[in-house]
Amino acid sequence: MAPGQIAGMGRRFLALTLDWMMSWAVGSLFFTQNTRQLWIPAVLFFQVVLLTVTTGSSAGQKIFRLSVVRYPQLTPVGLGATLIRTLLILLVIPAVVFDRDGRGLHDRIAKTAVIKAIR
Repeated sequence: MAPGQIAGMGRRFLALTLDWMMSWAVGSLFFTQNTRQLWIPAVLFFQVVLLTVTTGSSAGQKIFRLSVVRYPQLTPVGLGATLIRTLLILLVIPAVVFDRDGRGLHDRIAKTAVIKAIR
C-alpha cells in the first residue's frame, strides 16, 4: 500500500486493539475493579482524542504507522471531527460497518479516513 492510501482493516483493528489494551492497563493502575469498566472507555476516549488532535494518530495507530485525516483532502483532522469519530468508535456499530472504499461509518460521518502514514 502506498503512503496516503486508506489503511486496511487488519492494521486498523490491531491499532484499536492495542489502544484498548493500553487503556485497560492505565485503568487498572488507577481505578478499582468496581469502577474500572466505566473508566477504561473514558481513558480510551481521552487518549484517542488528545493524540489524534495533536499528532494525527492514536498511540496504537502510531505504532502501526497509520494516520487519521480529513477525507478526501488528506489534511489534518480537527477537534470536532475527532470528537465525533471517537464517540462513534465507542458505540462500536459505526466502527464495524464499512463502505466499498474500506472506510467505517464513523469515518464517513466525521468525513475522515485512516491512511497509511505519509511520514
